[in-house]
Amino acid sequence: MQPKQENKPNRLINEKSPYLLQHAYNPADWYPWGQEALDKAKAEDKPIFLSIGYASCHWCHVMEEECFSDQQVADLLNQSFVCIKVDREERPDLDAAYMAVCQAMGRNCGWPLNILMTPKLNPFFAASYIPKHSGRGLTGMLDLVPQVMQIWKLQRSQLEIVGADIKSRIEAMEKRTPQKGLGKEALKDAYDRLTLDFDKENGGFGTAPKFPRPHNLLFLLRYYARTGQKNALSLVEKTLTQMRLGGIYDQIGFGFHRYSTDEKWLVPHFEKMLYDQALMVIAYTEAFQATGARRYALAAKETLDYALRDLASLNGGFYSAQDADTEGEEGKFYLWTIDEVLDTLPPADAELAVHIYGLKPEGNFTEASGHPKGKNILHIAEPLEELAPYKGLTLQELITRLHSIREALFEARKKRAPPAIDDKVLTDWNGLMISALAKAGNVLNEAKYVEAAKKTADFILNQMLKDDVLYHRYAKGETAVEGFLDDYAFFVYGLIELYQATLEDKYLQAASALTKTMVTKFWDDKNGGFYQTQNSEAAMPKIKQLYDGAVPSGNSVALQDLLWLSRLADEPTYNTLAAQMTKTFAQEIEGAPEACTFFLSATDFLIGPSYSVILVGDLKQKDTSDMLNALRKHYLPSTVIALKHPSKAGLGYQQIEGKATAYICRDQTCLPPTNSPMSMLEQLGVKQEKH
Repeated sequence: MQPKQENKPNRLINEKSPYLLQHAYNPADWYPWGQEALDKAKAEDKPIFLSIGYASCHWCHVMEEECFSDQQVADLLNQSFVCIKVDREERPDLDAAYMAVCQAMGRNCGWPLNILMTPKLNPFFAASYIPKHSGRGLTGMLDLVPQVMQIWKLQRSQLEIVGADIKSRIEAMEKRTPQKGLGKEALKDAYDRLTLDFDKENGGFGTAPKFPRPHNLLFLLRYYARTGQKNALSLVEKTLTQMRLGGIYDQIGFGFHRYSTDEKWLVPHFEKMLYDQALMVIAYTEAFQATGARRYALAAKETLDYALRDLASLNGGFYSAQDADTEGEEGKFYLWTIDEVLDTLPPADAELAVHIYGLKPEGNFTEASGHPKGKNILHIAEPLEELAPYKGLTLQELITRLHSIREALFEARKKRAPPAIDDKVLTDWNGLMISALAKAGNVLNEAKYVEAAKKTADFILNQMLKDDVLYHRYAKGETAVEGFLDDYAFFVYGLIELYQATLEDKYLQAASALTKTMVTKFWDDKNGGFYQTQNSEAAMPKIKQLYDGAVPSGNSVALQDLLWLSRLADEPTYNTLAAQMTKTFAQEIEGAPEACTFFLSATDFLIGPSYSVILVGDLKQKDTSDMLNALRKHYLPSTVIALKHPSKAGLGYQQIEGKATAYICRDQTCLPPTNSPMSMLEQLGVKQEKH
């Protein structure tokens, strides 16, 4: 979305965030978050209007157009408040603090997130989208601002009390009483609750709007690996299959949209987020490992190919998101009329495309927000296995035809104005993408993905790590914003997966060093667990995030990092910290285990059995690659792998008969070394097929 330039620019013109720049020509007198704005509020004794959003957020665009670009609203805001704009992706610390405010007030929380607070930073009002005019149960800006200012004049002291009370409520919510650690019963409870919440007809969990929730799927895959419970696997397979067939997946250009507004995965909100691509790739890759079904491998590769094509920068970092709107219309880039398809394809292919993609003359995307009729979201409307004989084709012939149809539609779509790209590079989300590229490259034996993961990791190590400080954001040549817990935890996750894929020691060393810094900066020595920030600029209590939402929480990923590194880097103290985390958060997790499934996936590793494999071998030798290939073929979520070169292995790590040799530990018990791939797999609990 391009900023309007008929007005004079405000202070946001000097920012690097694409979201802030979208508001740089608003008549609203925006400040970026910082001391200048906070000092002005105190000096002029004005309340603060804080508005938080992100560049690919549809309703943020709507409010920018309807309110912040409107002179009448802007005049009211400028007269009454000091106005501050925040990009939630650039400042997740501020977003988390004020989202906690919204939740403490019992409001319906989402983005845009608008907070009113006193110059002392005591919040007294929270709302999501606010229209210009009142209606449909919402108070509009033209009514809200005068009402607030009347209260500010007459009951100001009461507003300060409200804000102080909200802070104390958040502080109380952050006090946790450690319990005994989590056990297998927590895993079973989460599985049972996910089963009850499962949509048997469409896959996924809950009702509309429906989100991908890949960490639920990763948890269920681990539960299947632990228990052999086939229903856990079937929930995963149904969900992954239905999502790939639905409109939430871009059938022409690949990649996943943010979420589905309906229960059938048909009508998405069209923004594409980097983290969704990464987490879905990990889920599809692990599903392929668990089942051997090539369709999951293909979905993982398609999604990575989208990310590499549209979100990868030349320097190695990945951009944050692709917008939902084009030329002011949601989804315009992705929608098709039947006539557009008929004009693009030969008649026989066009007829086939209408069947495959479920095209209707009246369209399937006619929302109340004024979208024109006749627009279609492409989805796989009929199973190809059923459609092939109906069309007199073999399944492979139909797949080949579909491939050429997709290519033709893709080329035609490239002529349209594309959605804008949010071109800031975030360390935490790039950490997830490194994990996805490394895991898929390793499992699917695709070197290009591993090379891309290395390029991204090296970019962050070279550009965003300075004097042992990891930075959160890179944009337009500028590295800024000291890193938060998620930056350290997610990037370490990526580095460990990259080490598992390459066995290059520098990535393990970098992960170890960053984890030490993460513990120093964010660990709570008194009660355990990690704070999201070192200090709270928002003058709010420091928060420990646990809920696995659109992305896993920093605590969930940090738990996994600690457990993996306790084995890979021989750091037994990390195991102690991990065990403490399960005690710190036990009460919360037992109350809602289905909301913390990434944390429980890591807990599954802690409960055990879990394995570490130290392979003594040379990557250039076939016997070493044979052992690694044997490991790669199987789904072993509770196994980590390290490599020692024979010349540097040290005492106690000799090769047997001069061949690559595996030293395996099961929990705290070391097993006899072996140079046989079959014996190695037996020690890891893999049941071998009898021929």
